[in-house]
Amino acid sequence: MAQATRRGILAVVTAIVLLALGAGVGVVLGDALGIRTEPSAQMTPAAPVAPASATVVLPPEFTEVEAPDTERMRVALESLSDAAAAASGTAGAASLTVVTGAGDPADETYELTGTPDALRVEAAGEAGAVRGVYDLAAQIRAGRSVAERLGETVSSRLPLRMVDMGAVAVEPDPAQWEAGTDYSHASKAFADVILADAPYIDQESLADAYADFDAFLRHSLANGYNAVAFPGLVEFLTFDDVQVYAAGDDHRAKALALRDAFAPMWDRADELGVKVFLRTDMLTLTTPLEQYLTDQFGSLDTENADLWDVYAAGLDELYAAEPALDGVLIRIGEAGRVYDVDGWDAYSKLAVTSVDAVRTMLQTLTAQAEGADREVIFRSWSVGIGAVGDMHTSDASYDAVLGGIDSPALIVSTKYTLGDFYSWLPLNTTLAQGDQRRIVEFQSRREFENFGAFPNDLGTQYQFALQELLAANPKIEGVWTWTQDGGPWRAGPMTLYLKAGFWQLYELNTVLAADLARDPDADVARIMQDWARQWFSEDPATVDAIVGAMTLSRPAIEQGMYIQPFAEQRVFAIGLEPPPMMWIFEWDILTGDSAVLDVLYAISRDATGGDIDAAIAGGAQAVADAETMRDLISSTDPATWRDAALRDAFTGTMDYEVDVLRLLTSYRAMILHQAQWHDTLSPDAYATWQSDRDRFEALAAQHVETYAGDIDFPAFNLTAAELGVQRADRDLAMAWTARVLLLLAGLWLVIGMVSSRTRLVRRPGAAAARAAWLGATRPWRARESTLGMLGTDRVLLIGIPAALLVGTRAVQTSFLSWTHLALTLGAWLVFALVVRLLVGRRSPWPVIAAVGGVIVLRCILALLALSFTGPGGYWFAFWTEPVPRTLYIAVAFALFVWVFVAAGWALSTQLGARRATGVVLTGVGAGLAVPAAVVAFIGLERALTLWNDEMGLLPWGLARILGITVYLDIPVSAAWYAVGVGLVIAAVGVLLTLPRRSRISAT
Repeated sequence: MAQATRRGILAVVTAIVLLALGAGVGVVLGDALGIRTEPSAQMTPAAPVAPASATVVLPPEFTEVEAPDTERMRVALESLSDAAAAASGTAGAASLTVVTGAGDPADETYELTGTPDALRVEAAGEAGAVRGVYDLAAQIRAGRSVAERLGETVSSRLPLRMVDMGAVAVEPDPAQWEAGTDYSHASKAFADVILADAPYIDQESLADAYADFDAFLRHSLANGYNAVAFPGLVEFLTFDDVQVYAAGDDHRAKALALRDAFAPMWDRADELGVKVFLRTDMLTLTTPLEQYLTDQFGSLDTENADLWDVYAAGLDELYAAEPALDGVLIRIGEAGRVYDVDGWDAYSKLAVTSVDAVRTMLQTLTAQAEGADREVIFRSWSVGIGAVGDMHTSDASYDAVLGGIDSPALIVSTKYTLGDFYSWLPLNTTLAQGDQRRIVEFQSRREFENFGAFPNDLGTQYQFALQELLAANPKIEGVWTWTQDGGPWRAGPMTLYLKAGFWQLYELNTVLAADLARDPDADVARIMQDWARQWFSEDPATVDAIVGAMTLSRPAIEQGMYIQPFAEQRVFAIGLEPPPMMWIFEWDILTGDSAVLDVLYAISRDATGGDIDAAIAGGAQAVADAETMRDLISSTDPATWRDAALRDAFTGTMDYEVDVLRLLTSYRAMILHQAQWHDTLSPDAYATWQSDRDRFEALAAQHVETYAGDIDFPAFNLTAAELGVQRADRDLAMAWTARVLLLLAGLWLVIGMVSSRTRLVRRPGAAAARAAWLGATRPWRARESTLGMLGTDRVLLIGIPAALLVGTRAVQTSFLSWTHLALTLGAWLVFALVVRLLVGRRSPWPVIAAVGGVIVLRCILALLALSFTGPGGYWFAFWTEPVPRTLYIAVAFALFVWVFVAAGWALSTQLGARRATGVVLTGVGAGLAVPAAVVAFIGLERALTLWNDEMGLLPWGLARILGITVYLDIPVSAAWYAVGVGLVIAAVGVLLTLPRRSRISAT
């Protein structure tokens, strides 16, 4: 009796310890999830206005032009001539005289003097003179008088105004866009130019690319820009001074060929007064370069200054060979396969992730730039990667990374929003700090807001941002506008800047950014009018209609593509800062995962005091705004448009926006009411969800039928949403199934508890239930409880727990994740087989009773959680309810570990404590190693993708765009590590199972 008491006390103590450990695991997991919110200080731009349109002023005919004879001036005068030729007529004649002084050639200041029929541009340097001519051309294109600025001195507030490369050398091949599933971020620019083998360059394609680039430079100069970010770096480096490439290595030959090919483009930009910065991710590598760095430094040790000296040496050689280059533009926060181009041995790795690594990189490369009279533009975009992950959004992290680095060659480039280019984000406060030179990033073709396929006037927001930032930080000296780039290139509409699709729609934002960089107080309504007259119509009524529609474009997007109560919050999770959209992943994937949608609901619920209908109402208002916009555009007289195709594009995009926003509004209502049911258990919420689901499915079918395969207005990717609907449809059935299984498991448990004290023990199966109960709660009695069991009882002792385990896991996955079932059941099967093998000739029934009994208890716990509203409710509580989550994890963890404790305890009566422990450890190790090996052979990313697609826990788009392992910072070798850990555990177990050697004493 005393021994039984001691065992009971030990069991209770063990259970308490396991529960405490489980609670600790729950707390740690909750901390790792880190789901929290804080108020977000919204930008407060002025409301857009739609002033009445003025009558177009025809330009004079320039009968006499006198200007400096330079190529830069010649191209500017061609822009003036082209603008005049495109006007609907001329009024009178005028002369133009351009005078350049001997002042700073980079000074853009000029004065417009003379008379309306004898204009005179006077500037201290060529930059100002050229800018004066471009401004006259802009006045003509806008239908304004060329004499409007007579007597004014015009200057530019921010001297550096950079653009990306637009769609230069990108092939507008519809076949690459039709599927809509290519989420690569690689532009594939120059893909037709660069050949895999010698001579490495297709000269005919190169000539086309040069013409493309020249046209882009001319257009960008006319818009007010004077710098360009040119893709590539490592492709042009020979590393001759450090001998990275062996003799005869074609990487060197290819680098020289690429230099020769692209040097004329860089020279052309320099000739036209445009700076060229080579744009690259770090680390940028080739296979021989990575091998060289690894051999030299033992690894890609980015905290080692000597590693960066290799890149510095490459840059020294490149600048000496190509004087037209002005520096490099570096990003560290994104890299990898999503940006790589198949077939090119030039790639990037996320390797600069620590504060010391960033500082070492910048100190080395800025020193190199100072010596070479070049510049380094460093992007603060770090997107949660490594110790510098919040540098883009945290003042403290920015200071930790960049504090004290004050090289005059360093420029830090930062997005104007506190995050990515989404709406509802605060102004980026890090732009108001630091001693470094700064530039502000803008995006014209907003990737997250349907890639520019919807009207999206950002004028007042851009103006608010620049005015606030310039008042806070005098170190800001420029902007960088993305005219085309950002996000997947071929998963959205085929709009390619200056060459395909309705790119004129987002040209407005490109012009706005440049004009506001030159004059932050410019009239943004007037800029919009000028844009409408330039591209669409000179008719005042038509211009008014276009401008009126555009003033509604921001509310339509802010309410239609975002859920305001959620978007207004600053959300934190998994060490990252999820964006304010989330329910739409990247640009077109309606997500159906529980993690995002449940948290989105919980935050919206709390923000509205439980008034979910308030969160839904914004969608209906957005649809109404879009319908008004469509009516305004449709009401215009087709005869007043410059180009009938542009009117068709505008009306088409409005039809598309109305359709998409209706679809999104129905989806919003469905997902919020679904979560409301899980939250409240309200039958009314469930009935409303059913109605919402039917409407969404009807609109989704109509949307796909209308827009599938349309490269101008592509259908949204509804795969993840449909998977979510499929799971949600099964929730109620799964809840009832869980209740039935819970009842049966409870009866099995009760029979086991009471059978020893009643005649019930004589009934078929009762002995098995009793053995399972005793094995689970008093495993030291498992052996005695299984003595004399009949065949039926033995079958039930195995069959009931096994069937319950399979049923519980199937219900937990809505019978949709065979991957989850295979891995879970496979691990248990391996454990059971190994233990059975090691038990040998001894009876296996004691350990079967113990393990089976605890499995029943674990299944009862899971079924209880599933019985409310099915798997959807189970995961809703996991993501949104910290206390229930921690309690559940505490008990589940304790029972999981108790399985193995009970198994060892049951075996100890047969094998002794040491060997019993060895048997259990061997089984555990094998149960871990074998499934992990299967995952490792399949590939961790692939396995996680398959599992997540079936379970719907994390965004479906993660695997398609970033990769789950990249996003969650999981090493790709993690599965192999698990195999190793499992093998070590198994090896320790095997050693413990070996019988002791007999000691023979000498006599």
